[in-house]
Amino acid sequence: METIKKIYKIGNGPSSSHTMGPKKAATAFYNRNPGAHSIKAHLYGSLALTGVGHLTDVAILDSLHNKGEIIWHGNSKLPLHSNGMLFEAFDKNQKLTDSWEVYSIGGGELIDKDSKQSSDHIYPHTNMADILQHLEDYGGTLWEYVERNDTDDLYEYLKEVWIAMKKSIRKGLESEGTLPGGLKLLRKASSYYFKARMQNQFVRDDSFLFAYALAVSEENASGNVVVTAPTCGSSGILPAVLYLFYDDKGIKEDAILRALATAGLVGNIVKENASISGAEVGCQGEVGVASSMAAAAATQLAGGTIYQIEYAASSALEHHLGLTCDPVAGLVQIPCIERNAFGAQRAIDSALFAINSDGRHYIMFDQVVEAMKQTGNDLPSLYKETAMGGLAKVFKNSNNQL
Repeated sequence: METIKKIYKIGNGPSSSHTMGPKKAATAFYNRNPGAHSIKAHLYGSLALTGVGHLTDVAILDSLHNKGEIIWHGNSKLPLHSNGMLFEAFDKNQKLTDSWEVYSIGGGELIDKDSKQSSDHIYPHTNMADILQHLEDYGGTLWEYVERNDTDDLYEYLKEVWIAMKKSIRKGLESEGTLPGGLKLLRKASSYYFKARMQNQFVRDDSFLFAYALAVSEENASGNVVVTAPTCGSSGILPAVLYLFYDDKGIKEDAILRALATAGLVGNIVKENASISGAEVGCQGEVGVASSMAAAAATQLAGGTIYQIEYAASSALEHHLGLTCDPVAGLVQIPCIERNAFGAQRAIDSALFAINSDGRHYIMFDQVVEAMKQTGNDLPSLYKETAMGGLAKVFKNSNNQL
């Protein structure tokens, strides 16, 4: 597995696969063709079907500096992934001078047909079972395992990640008004935060959690800076859980950074063995994985053992199996924003359930990851970030203007 720094990318929303990835690809193609007279960006599959709502065209055209043209191929799909792109460079005589077929595979990552197994794999193990066995044999915690194997500058980077997460929560809590896009969806984080402050202890933890998750998700929907954890569409879950422990429970920042390390390890295992792309496996790969990462972090912060952490991560992911990605009007708003709030709550519930156990259970984390991969493969494309099925279809049928 690669460094967990690749799980946490700081950048503008609303989508790591539909905004960050295409922007990165367009920038790379532009830089390798500085003398091009014009550039065509062909978008396929999920990118073409929900690209407008995800600001894919804005991200690409900004990166092509007035030389670009977008061509949408919603009914076609390139062979390696649903998020396919074909960039073509032309000279002043409209002669093709360069082309590049590239794919945005989730979390802001890119591959092309020439991509080979990464040489940046620095972890000796690729699944949870082997990691737990290693720790049983040699001692240590999950965050210490990350510390031993990741890059020397990991914690410096995690500090930047945590700063960005806090900023997105605080900015989101202070912002009001209507989110961009045709849904005319009002921001809710500020009102949820105010109501949480008025409530008794029995309900206020959940209410604060909702407010924090909404704050980040609404910032993401506005195209503002968030941290992929593991994606933009699920970026509100882990920060919400961590901020609850930090701001409301008085957990120190060093412990938060160690929890980020453990959460990153969980996300890395899923990325290595399945997928974190909604266009590939549905929302279970985004909100489900984010909830799993947050559950692991919460269990560690609450003093759980490595086995209880594994149990919490397994439970949170298991109870998101089969979750479809059906963004209404192609926007990262409905049901995405509310799913972040409930994904954070599910993470806390999973942590509490695991902490009350001895950590022993039947379906292990690696098995849940495999089940998620199989389920994602079995899901029709209607439910994988195409806005052609599920909630998106029902809403469109009753609201023909969108």
